Amino acid sequence: MGTESETYQLGILGAGVMGSGIAALAVGHGVPVVLMDTDPRALERARAAVAHQVRHAGLVAALPAGVPRGKLILSTSPEDLTGVTAVVEAVTEDFAAKAKALATAAEAVTPGTPLLTNTSGIPVDELADGLPRPGDVIGTHFMNPPYLIKMVEVSRGPRTADTTLAATERLLTRLARQPVVIRDAPGFVTSRLLHPMINDAIRIVAEGTASAEAVDQLIQGCLGHPTGPLRTADLIGLDNLADALTALHLRTGDERSKPCALLLEKVRAGDLGRKTGRGFYDYGEGLK
Repeated sequence: MGTESETYQLGILGAGVMGSGIAALAVGHGVPVVLMDTDPRALERARAAVAHQVRHAGLVAALPAGVPRGKLILSTSPEDLTGVTAVVEAVTEDFAAKAKALATAAEAVTPGTPLLTNTSGIPVDELADGLPRPGDVIGTHFMNPPYLIKMVEVSRGPRTADTTLAATERLLTRLARQPVVIRDAPGFVTSRLLHPMINDAIRIVAEGTASAEAVDQLIQGCLGHPTGPLRTADLIGLDNLADALTALHLRTGDERSKPCALLLEKVRAGDLGRKTGRGFYDYGEGLK
C-alpha cells in the first residue's frame, strides 16, 4: 500500500525543541499530531513554536503547496495516543526518560504500532529492552530543524521487526523525508562522527587557540561545513550535546566523547544555545 492511500495520525512524546520541530514537519504535511508532554507550560510554548515553524517553512517553500495543515492536539494524557498510527519519542537525551516515555506509549497504543525513538546516540536495542514488544521499536534520528533537513538517520535494532521498518519508511516518505537505514550502534553514524568533533572544537576555544567565530569560519570556509561546529552546538542545545556525549563516552570509552569542561560550565550556567538565547553566541531572548 502506498503512502498516498494511508491515513496517518502521529503521536509525539516531548514538547521541546525536537518534539515541536517534528510536530511542525508533520502538520505542515497535513498529518494530524497528538503532542504529549507532562508539563502544560511546555505544551503552550510548543503551540507557538509549531505555528512559527510552519509559517517559516511555508515562506521558504519547505512544505507542499495546497496541502491543508494537520490538526495539532496538545495533551498531558497517554490515553490520547490511542489510535495513532505511529509514535515518535522526542524527550531529553536521557536513557531513563526515554525508556519511561516509550513504555508509556507501548501501553497506550495498539500492538504493532511503530515506536520511533529520536535518540541521537543511545542504542535502540537498549531502549527496546523491557518493553512488551521490542520489535515495534526503531530509531529515527531527525536533524534540527526537521522541516528543513530532508534526510533522517534510521537505526534498525537487532529485534526491530520488518513490518516496523517498512511502516517507518512509508511514514518518512509521506513526510517527504529520505530515510537512510543503518545498523544499531552507539552514536549511530552522525553523532559518532559529529559530536566528538564539536567537543574538540570547544576544547580549542577553551585553550584560547581561536574564538568560536574563528573556529566556525575556518570549518565553513576551508572544510565546507554549512554552519560550523559551535553554531551547530548552539542549535543542538548544549545540554542535549553534553547528554549525548556522556552517553557515547559511557558506551564506547572514547575519551574524545567525554564532555569537556567548557561545555559543562556553559550547561551549569544555563547558557544552552539558541533555545535560551545564549551559548557560544548571543541570540537575544531565545525560546524562553
